Amino acid sequence: MPAKKPSPPPAPPTEPAPAADHPWVDLGEDGAGLTVDNFITTLVVRTANALRRTVTLPYAESFDLTMAEWRMLSVLAEAGSLPFSEMVRLSATDKSLVSRTLRLLETRNLVALEAVNGSYRQGLECRMTEAGADLYRKSMPIAQKAQADMIRVLTNNERKVLYRTLQKLRHACGDDELDSPEK
Repeated sequence: MPAKKPSPPPAPPTEPAPAADHPWVDLGEDGAGLTVDNFITTLVVRTANALRRTVTLPYAESFDLTMAEWRMLSVLAEAGSLPFSEMVRLSATDKSLVSRTLRLLETRNLVALEAVNGSYRQGLECRMTEAGADLYRKSMPIAQKAQADMIRVLTNNERKVLYRTLQKLRHACGDDELDSPEK
């Protein structure tokens, strides 16, 4: 009998592990068997933090911006000028952080904050300055490339599934109002 040829080493897996290794498969309504490490909130927060640290933070810091400052400039850049309340809503950030961040950006002449009708009681209008717009124009191509580099780690099918899944989860959380300015 001829000697058997050794089998070639297995190819690295490109697909997810079998369903038995996924704690969400066949998940009952009571969630029995889930550990905190397998909670959807834990996984999403850890992933978001890792993405911020490895994708967003490097380009924000290269323009001497904090994450919060980058977020405020990004929100404001789309509109040019927004009421403070809209900045809070669109940034999905708490009011005190938005206020502190906008004040810091104002000291750097990247945004201008103006009282509505001369009265802060009537509201605050946030406007991108020319310096802020210039910084945003310079940083956006770098941000887009960094984001694209990470997205391109996924196959086209994975991108579609992930995007649809994230939208579905936002909808399930009632977060649709961020998509429509009239709400």
